[in-house]
Amino acid sequence: MAEEVTGVRVSRFLVNRDFARLWYGQAVSSIGDYVFDTTLTLWIATELLAHSHWAPAAVSGLMLCAFLATMVVGPMAGVFVDRWSLRRTLLRSEVIRGLVVGTLALITLLPTSTLPVGVWLILLYAVVLVVNSAGQFFNPARFATIGEIVEGEADRAKAFGLGQATAATAVILGPPIAAPLLFALGIKWAMFINCASYVVSYLAIRSVRFPAADATRTDVSAADRTPWRTQFADGIKMFARNRFLIALLAVMVISSLGTGALTALMVFFVTDNLHVSAGLLGILWMAYGAGAVSGSLISGRLTRLLHARNVTWLGLIFGGAGIAALSRQTHYSVAVALMFVMAIPVAVMNAGISPQLLAVTPKEFTGRMMGVLSPIVTAASMISVVVAGSLASTTLRDFHATVLGLHLGRIDTIFLTSAALILCAGIYAYFALPPTTVASVS
Repeated sequence: MAEEVTGVRVSRFLVNRDFARLWYGQAVSSIGDYVFDTTLTLWIATELLAHSHWAPAAVSGLMLCAFLATMVVGPMAGVFVDRWSLRRTLLRSEVIRGLVVGTLALITLLPTSTLPVGVWLILLYAVVLVVNSAGQFFNPARFATIGEIVEGEADRAKAFGLGQATAATAVILGPPIAAPLLFALGIKWAMFINCASYVVSYLAIRSVRFPAADATRTDVSAADRTPWRTQFADGIKMFARNRFLIALLAVMVISSLGTGALTALMVFFVTDNLHVSAGLLGILWMAYGAGAVSGSLISGRLTRLLHARNVTWLGLIFGGAGIAALSRQTHYSVAVALMFVMAIPVAVMNAGISPQLLAVTPKEFTGRMMGVLSPIVTAASMISVVVAGSLASTTLRDFHATVLGLHLGRIDTIFLTSAALILCAGIYAYFALPPTTVASVS
């Protein structure tokens, strides 16, 4: 009896049994992914290209491969996610990723000197490209699956919030696991761990009970005989005609133009503005991750209380205000506290957006909606990174000014601009987002 009560409590905390099974797989897979990503970066920088001036460029190549997968494969993948069984798409994506990473793991059993450095880099880039390309099928299929197995705006916000909390926890745990694992046991064990995480995810997905309609979808159907370009164009038309989706896209693009700069320049903020060692950057991001976990865990309750639309614009307003306050800091301990506090409304906001996307997107277009949305938001974030880095290195390199008694330098000026963009996104969301209950899905 006690075991049954415990099972019910766990199920309620994780929304329902099917989502709980999906979540278990994500929890293991996410940590494996971050261990994998961090290990590859460290291995290239400290072993494969140690003391080489090409090491930074080689590491950047990993990020470029992931970016290319999002921009090139992502839009195409959305069409096929809408065509195929969600269950099969999820399972096959995990099989592909597991096989590719497992193959790399076997190759890493060889001494590094066995293959030329160029061959190693080609192998790594190919694996990262394939893994991220498979992810372009997996992620929208998982997004659509949550829409199928979780009902109601508040429960969906809770489900997506738990997903965010899991990802944030993986960010905190993954890198600290990766470094000692690499230096103590070698790269091969990180590869095998990530491969095993895909096996766990595969088994978890197999245990999820999908709606009966999903089982009737076949890989060869009348929809499949429609040209891919036609279905892709239909997805773009649906998106363009949906006022709610356009408003959400605008909110996400404006805010991404602000947040990308934080990721790119935070290390310089630590050294130039907080006047501490760059090695303390990790603690700042850990504080942010802890705040994101906290915000994600309360997102369902807040969404039930305030509704998804309101937590979206309020989260942006509070998040933007938090970044503005952070930009003025010169004390490290205060900055750590602000990173934690700032992450809470941002996490709640992020969890509130996904239920709105599901509510206003016809089910048959969910994959294509994600195929349009994700690349555009990713591109906005990359533009923010490039522009912020360029300004900090050129135009604003020696910038100093005093405005209304406030001293401004290059990094805090860029951070204040980021805060202004996020505040603008919040104000726009307040006026542009209609209540979900009256938003059209046509």
